Amino acid sequence: MSTPISTWSPPLPAAAGFDHLVVATPGLRTHVAVIGEGEPVVLLHGFPQHWWQWHAVAPAIAAGGYRVICPDLRGAGWTVADDPGIDRESRLRDLLALFDALQLEPVHLVSHDMGAITALQLTYDHPERVRTAVQLSVPPFFMRFSPKAAPGFRHLPQFIWHRPGTSLRGLFSEEYVARPLSEAAVEAHLAPQQRPDIDAAVRPLTRRMILPESLRLSRGVYRRRRLTVPTLVVFGRRDHPWTEELMNQACRKPQQYADRLEFAYVDHAAHFITDDAPDQVADLALDWFGRS
Repeated sequence: MSTPISTWSPPLPAAAGFDHLVVATPGLRTHVAVIGEGEPVVLLHGFPQHWWQWHAVAPAIAAGGYRVICPDLRGAGWTVADDPGIDRESRLRDLLALFDALQLEPVHLVSHDMGAITALQLTYDHPERVRTAVQLSVPPFFMRFSPKAAPGFRHLPQFIWHRPGTSLRGLFSEEYVARPLSEAAVEAHLAPQQRPDIDAAVRPLTRRMILPESLRLSRGVYRRRRLTVPTLVVFGRRDHPWTEELMNQACRKPQQYADRLEFAYVDHAAHFITDDAPDQVADLALDWFGRS
């Protein structure tokens, strides 16, 4: 049953057409925003965002004949966990439990930033549950590390040493967006950080999920595995250092590691590509679903 947005604390940002649900799984009460009817599409938000990241993308995908499901992942949004502990695969286990509860199988999967870590874990470990994948602002896990990629991780120290109460507003600076965000949009993205449990999750998400997975990438774990889910990797052309030139160097011969993987680049977009170019993101996703 849908829950009115006026009953949530802090209040949910406004977005027309969405139903808001709470899905209970062991140890977790996941807030899910849903729009549309048809084959399921699951959108996994980045950091420090939540379901509202997709407020302009999800309706466009739904208009293409899909049921679009936008969960708040553990440590984000309006989802509540009994145990604040997080490890490398906590969100993956949560997502599998959510899929079971909603009887989702298989799905089209779109992910951004930190959400792409969970999406990639799912596509590698449970490919039977994913029809296609669209991955935003994150390189393939089989990439070879290069010194040129180091600036892509420049934001991590502030998360590793995050102090509760410290504003994350600086993440939406011109370094990460191609078009300045309105004050209302920034406030919508950061609203859940008012909750102490969400603010306290910044460190463990970085230290216990991102860093262990990054070590696996650096050791070449995923170059010894095969990605079988058709995957489209999308970057904004102003998302430095993830240029087309770097991807061509770091991800040479993708057919060695993936059954089908393609790249796409969006003009006038940076890291927060769903804010900079929501229509292009939706169009690319719909095209990929149809072609794959």
